[in-house]
Amino acid sequence: MSDRDPFSEIERAFDVLGGQLDVGTGSVPTDIVDEGDRFVVRADLPGFDGDDIDVQLVENQRLTVTASRDEERTSGDGRYVQRERRRQSASRTVRLPEAVAESETSATYDDGVLTVTLPKAAGSGEGTDIPVN
Repeated sequence: MSDRDPFSEIERAFDVLGGQLDVGTGSVPTDIVDEGDRFVVRADLPGFDGDDIDVQLVENQRLTVTASRDEERTSGDGRYVQRERRRQSASRTVRLPEAVAESETSATYDDGVLTVTLPKAAGSGEGTDIPVN
């Protein structure tokens, strides 16, 4: 009889494959469009509110999107027949091909899609938070 745990081997294989493909649980599907003078990043975050989302730009070239929320569902009347709580979170960091002007960045969130506009610029900075409107 073998001491190997087939389930842990499967989990390890998913971790390795997910790391190579930049996909994983909690990963945010993201499009990055180069529009000449700016980058536009669109990230799918269905089910979140704008207040649940944090967008940060670090070193003018690395964009991090993080979203998290708590969800509570209750079924039944009066005494609990069933009650479930869960925390949902997702994050994604993308490296932009060129530095951007951090003071001119903007972000909007509409119908489950976050759109971050990042005008291109030369130079580097310490980083900044980007408010989501």
